[in-house]
Amino acid sequence: MKCRLALMVSMIDQKIAESRTKRGQVMKINGPVDALAMLVATGFGVGLSPIAPGTFGSLLGVGVAYLLISNLRFEILLLQNALLLVGLLVTLLGIWAGTRAERIFERKDASQIVIDEVAGQLIAFGCVASYSARLEGRWWWAFIAAFALFRLFDIFKPYPINKLQDLTGGFGVMMDDVLAGIYAALGLSFILYFFAR
Repeated sequence: MKCRLALMVSMIDQKIAESRTKRGQVMKINGPVDALAMLVATGFGVGLSPIAPGTFGSLLGVGVAYLLISNLRFEILLLQNALLLVGLLVTLLGIWAGTRAERIFERKDASQIVIDEVAGQLIAFGCVASYSARLEGRWWWAFIAAFALFRLFDIFKPYPINKLQDLTGGFGVMMDDVLAGIYAALGLSFILYFFAR
């Protein structure tokens, strides 16, 4: 047990150190298109947080999902389509913004770029609509589970998530988090199927 705990602490320390080294130190914004790309890539500035920018990006995704779910929870098909459409739009915007933001920060997948966490977190809610009748007033734990699952898959990057970040430009920025979101959606669906009764 102590060995596993020490290994986990070591992995977390390694991830914190990795995050610090991934931080882009330069910002070369050339014109309004670059400024817009920065605004999108950093999740409207959330990614500029000096600590845990990815976690704050994920929380922004949870906030967007909350708005959709709280307004559409009684329209299951509309909710399902809205979650998928918004996730797809954020992903496409992220590919564009991520490509430009890498040039702006002069660093591959700089830690300030959090639009990938926003998209991945939204995708993590992709299967939740079909369980809305079972959840009734207990949505809070679905939000916690989706957030925790996505962060775990995003941080530890099981295969092939770890390979997707090697792609170039905005695809490399986005695709590992998109797959982490898909893994989290499948995990959340499994949890809701067996425990939301």
